[in-house]
Amino acid sequence: MTDRALTPETLAAQALGHVDGPTGALIPPIHPSTTFERDADTGYSRGRVYARADNPTFDAAAETLTQLEGGEATLLFSSGMAAATAVFLALNPGDHVVAPRVMYWALRGWLLDFASRWGLRVDLVDTSDLDAVAAAVRPGQTRLIWLETPANPTWEVADIAAVAGIAHAAGARLAVDSTVATPVLTRPLELGADIVMHSATKYLNGHSDVVAGTLTTARRDEVWSRIETIQRQNGAILGPFEAWLLQRGLRTLFPRLRWQCHSASLLADRLAAHPRVAAVLYPGLPGHPGHDVARRQMQGGFGGMLSIRVAGGREAAIATAARVRIWTRATSLGGVESLIEHRASIEGPTSPVPDDLLRLSVGLESTEDLWADLSAALD
Repeated sequence: MTDRALTPETLAAQALGHVDGPTGALIPPIHPSTTFERDADTGYSRGRVYARADNPTFDAAAETLTQLEGGEATLLFSSGMAAATAVFLALNPGDHVVAPRVMYWALRGWLLDFASRWGLRVDLVDTSDLDAVAAAVRPGQTRLIWLETPANPTWEVADIAAVAGIAHAAGARLAVDSTVATPVLTRPLELGADIVMHSATKYLNGHSDVVAGTLTTARRDEVWSRIETIQRQNGAILGPFEAWLLQRGLRTLFPRLRWQCHSASLLADRLAAHPRVAAVLYPGLPGHPGHDVARRQMQGGFGGMLSIRVAGGREAAIATAARVRIWTRATSLGGVESLIEHRASIEGPTSPVPDDLLRLSVGLESTEDLWADLSAALD
């Protein structure tokens, strides 16, 4: 046995090497109990009080993510939205935040509706443009910059290290939605981010059978304590079975995502030459505006997500999605099955997504089968 540090691949595959003490089981048990025995002197010497914060089923997934992200602590939430909104709710009414113009549509809607009515002052900018980010920051007032990179569904890439410098110079924190990159490709905390968020429904679980969210912090501080309190008081917790499924998914994260990156890259190259495709949006293509930044901060691939703009506009895009046989027309991303979706019809009239865009989530099927199906649908 060597003394060298284990690689992230090994840590994930072995769930940090946990073995159940009483039984020797390699797979962690599920603890459905909602409450835990109190000591005779009224204490809780075993450290567990109530399942809302203390269920031991949370530990394996949370500790694995903390290790993979290089952070200090991780919280599991009932959804990606619950995780993301907890960060904003830890701020005070009147605080100013900067967020991407292109981002997960439900969070953008929440920021412009509930968060704005609650008292946050929100500016949406092109966060791939460092000058635009710097111009939007209000020194002494901006408390948070939120990034999503690559940004769903047009896959703009923000320079995490550069934006971290802008945020910290203004006295603000940086939080990064790294759902698409995952810690396989990008570790935002190492680039200067303070918090990294995942919609764990997607790649971290990877099997389209769990709704979950996670936050990992670079350090335990006052803001992190507020987030912990918000999670407990709002009850935004993951169920024990869902936490167990999330840990199961994490064990195969590295080989899954690496195949999806490989397949997506091949498809992007072929689609770029297809006469019925007006544009391919994928950070791995040299012509993508964010390609150089992506090469610096995405190690080992450019993700399993891409979008195409179909020649002929909205009707041609919808007709293409209607003709596929292997790709599945469905929302979400990051699962083992390949999905195709016309995003503008989901997001509605206020969406910045072009009408001719189809979002593609590349799964684990044969790349040749996926290409043949999509090429035939385009033709």
